[in-house]
Amino acid sequence: MLRNTLLVLAIASALAACSKEGKDPAKAGPNATAQAKDNKPSQLLVAPEDLLTVQSDALASGPVITGSIQPERRADLRAEVSAVVLQVLKENGEPVKRGDLLVKLDETAIRDTLLSADEAVRAASQALDQSNRQLERLKTLRASGMTSAAAFDEAEVRKNSALSELSAAKSRAALARQQTSRTQVRAPFDGIVSDRKVSAGDTATVGKELVKVIDPNSMRFEGRVSTDKIATVKLGQPVKFHINGYGNQAFTGVVKRIDPSANDITRQVEVLVGLTGEQPRVAGLYAEGRIDAETSNALMLPESAIVRSGDDTYTWRVKGGTLAKVNLEVGMRDQRTGNYEIKTGLAAGDTVLRSPSSNLKDGQKVEMAAARVASAPQAQGK
Repeated sequence: MLRNTLLVLAIASALAACSKEGKDPAKAGPNATAQAKDNKPSQLLVAPEDLLTVQSDALASGPVITGSIQPERRADLRAEVSAVVLQVLKENGEPVKRGDLLVKLDETAIRDTLLSADEAVRAASQALDQSNRQLERLKTLRASGMTSAAAFDEAEVRKNSALSELSAAKSRAALARQQTSRTQVRAPFDGIVSDRKVSAGDTATVGKELVKVIDPNSMRFEGRVSTDKIATVKLGQPVKFHINGYGNQAFTGVVKRIDPSANDITRQVEVLVGLTGEQPRVAGLYAEGRIDAETSNALMLPESAIVRSGDDTYTWRVKGGTLAKVNLEVGMRDQRTGNYEIKTGLAAGDTVLRSPSSNLKDGQKVEMAAARVASAPQAQGK
């Protein structure tokens, strides 16, 4: 009987202890403590540099322009005579000066033609001199009545024929001399060799491309704009664009020319943009940007302050020491600054987190950290 009574008391004591542990969070174990902390958000400590104030800024808008970077001064040097390539003196990327020899063609056959033409000129000159002397003699005899008018006329015909033959010979010699000079292909202006098409030993026919020379200081943006936006494009409008291969570097320019007709296939209009800032050194790169046809004021926010999660776009606003999640309606992006237009959700003067993290909670308390004051290091030995 006494043993049963002690057993009942032990069970009752154990149940009482369990009841107390369930009521005391400190004795409920680590899981209960973590759950209590999750239910109560921790305080967020931020520094002034972690915040930014929403402000209104000028938003430039206009049609998109796409195209490539091309030099305004470029020359595709082609063979003007049929000959074998003897030597190529410049390689791709090498700078050249106006008049520099780039490609040398074999001039053997053309030089023989030139020598033959020069001999023909000398022979025609001698024939003309002889015809002139004969005509002068007949003039003297004709004055004294010692020759007939027919002989005099025949001598005059021979003189005119010799004169024509001399003119034709000189023309052939000039053409042969010109052909000889065309065996040396020279740079038409200062620039660089962009594309070498032949090597020594190749046969160059008339019209065959030999080498390309471009002026890297004359780069321009040869872009295209959709026809439904071309009405807003005007000469002198600024253009902001990026070039594939130059990362996030921004380039600027102005509209220099608008083609009067659209492409029959793409239905786009070509727009030439002159570069106003730093120029790229490589031609043929793809470029894309926007023409600043219109400018308006709008609330702007950098991309780092905007959080995108699925279809939701929001930011974290700090107001009254409390963090609040604010849904946003985002508009177009400003190509100049990279900031986005904020249509709804914020007002000018609102304070938001500059670069929010992923573990923030709506309603979380915010405490401003004291500004750090850098102290100069004390000199040793004092």
